[in-house]
Amino acid sequence: MAERSSVLSFRSRPNLKTSQCTLIELTDHQPLWKSAHLSCSVSGGGGGYGNFGNFASVSMAEKGDKFEFAPSSAQLLKHPLVVLSYVPRDAAIFVAGAIAGAAAKTVTAPLDRIKLLMQTHGVRAGREGAKKAIGFIEAITLVGKEEGLKGYWKGNLPQVIRIIPYSAVQLFAYETYKKLFVGKDGKLSVAGRLAAGACAGMTSTFVTYPLDVLRLRLAVEPGYRTMSEIALNMLREEGIASFYYGLGPSLIGIAPYIAVNFCIFDLVKKSLPEKYRQTTQASLLTAVASAAVATLTCYPLDTIRRQMQMKGTPYRTVLDAFQGIIQSDGVTGLYRGFLPNALKNLPNSRFSSATILFI
Repeated sequence: MAERSSVLSFRSRPNLKTSQCTLIELTDHQPLWKSAHLSCSVSGGGGGYGNFGNFASVSMAEKGDKFEFAPSSAQLLKHPLVVLSYVPRDAAIFVAGAIAGAAAKTVTAPLDRIKLLMQTHGVRAGREGAKKAIGFIEAITLVGKEEGLKGYWKGNLPQVIRIIPYSAVQLFAYETYKKLFVGKDGKLSVAGRLAAGACAGMTSTFVTYPLDVLRLRLAVEPGYRTMSEIALNMLREEGIASFYYGLGPSLIGIAPYIAVNFCIFDLVKKSLPEKYRQTTQASLLTAVASAAVATLTCYPLDTIRRQMQMKGTPYRTVLDAFQGIIQSDGVTGLYRGFLPNALKNLPNSRFSSATILFI
């Protein structure tokens, strides 16, 4: 009898379709029958040769112990940073984002304080009898002359503290709102995502808004040195409602900002040639352009919010503030501080990305 030998071949087939006879669908690894073709060739000693089809391929994987390669106590003592490997991935990303946000806010804090001084100078000028507008260079010189180098970071602590609760509430709220806006087919549409994002932004803004008011008061009101000092003074003289002055324009501005940002991003992305759409440079350029247009569109609401947050502000409603600012300072009054705001946005986002990569 002629000796027969068989050869088992394994060939990659990228477009192979899933079998209709599948019994088990796996999620932790890719089964062989989804990406390869299995065949068997048998040849005989007399020169005969044949192929046999209708074979089933089975992919099996054995799960190992999660802590099979865990470091020993001695290794942990020698390399204590290894303990960070036990931190869940989602928690690590959240902490890295918080650290990056705090670092970026701190680096750009001088520009942010100059912006706040320029936005609120009209209200302070009304009380002090000074001129109604202050320029960019003039504001920089004034802070350095009166308060020194540390004056550029005045009011930064409340906004750094605000990052963690704001991000935590926003993430939790977004997941909750996504379930409310899901369609009948069980999927979340683009409009649903925008609505969920806007509602999550409003919720996180409402919860952490008192810290935003404290930040402004500490940055622009003279005579205060600590958060506790200004918070107690607000409670004593203006009541609990003072912590939510200007909340209206803050909530109103969130939805249009997200909508304009998304629309401009999508339009600019689609206008680029196909080969450039997926590049990092194109994504960065598109994000900067969309954020700039959205900020330009919604910036007047930010100016209104800041002036309504001030102690002794003459404005009680958004419409009242809008009309009052235009009457006293013209349309340009709505855009006071736009230059330092634009200057801080790009390094802010780039520094956040760099910090996350470093962490």
